[in-house]
Amino acid sequence: MEMLKYENDLYNEGIKLIAGIDEVGRGPLAGPVVAAAVILPKNFFDERINDSKKLSEKKRNELYKIICENAISIGIGIISNKRIDEINIYEATKEAMILAVKNLSFKPDYLLIDAMKLELDIPSLSIIKGDAKSQSIAAASIIAKVTRDNMMYELDKKYPMYDFANNKGYGTKKHIESIKKYGIINEHRKSFKPVSEYE
Repeated sequence: MEMLKYENDLYNEGIKLIAGIDEVGRGPLAGPVVAAAVILPKNFFDERINDSKKLSEKKRNELYKIICENAISIGIGIISNKRIDEINIYEATKEAMILAVKNLSFKPDYLLIDAMKLELDIPSLSIIKGDAKSQSIAAASIIAKVTRDNMMYELDKKYPMYDFANNKGYGTKKHIESIKKYGIINEHRKSFKPVSEYE
């Protein structure tokens, strides 16, 4: 139950609605950055919920369904590659997280955030590697990852030559070779190297 330590400490203080927040997609050369905020019920625990990077895609998809079925509320924040180019990935990540919180159907009493600090009127705690230490943050990482991966699968249908289904927009050798061969598309982040070299 180590994954519930932060949540249980807050419940013991009388705090009721705790939202875990995480993001996916800071590093890719294409596509949006996606954040999720998840409020789980106090009595909910699933030991399989962990940092999305440690889970297979099959397991992530299974847990995505379980989280959606059990969560009190889920909010998603999506910030486009164009906005990332305008304000930089760090600021865009914060925007995505704030948007995710605002898209919750209930205002949480407290936020557990993976490694970031947000300017919101809700008390919060920023936890380094929070997706491996808090079930709420881990649940948010799974929701964000599955949401973004599904967007990249759609993009792959539109532009199969970039292999987005496999690389999810990250700068793999094949992806960079495709940029050299076919140029860049609207969904590429033009402020990121090596994309900026092919503008």
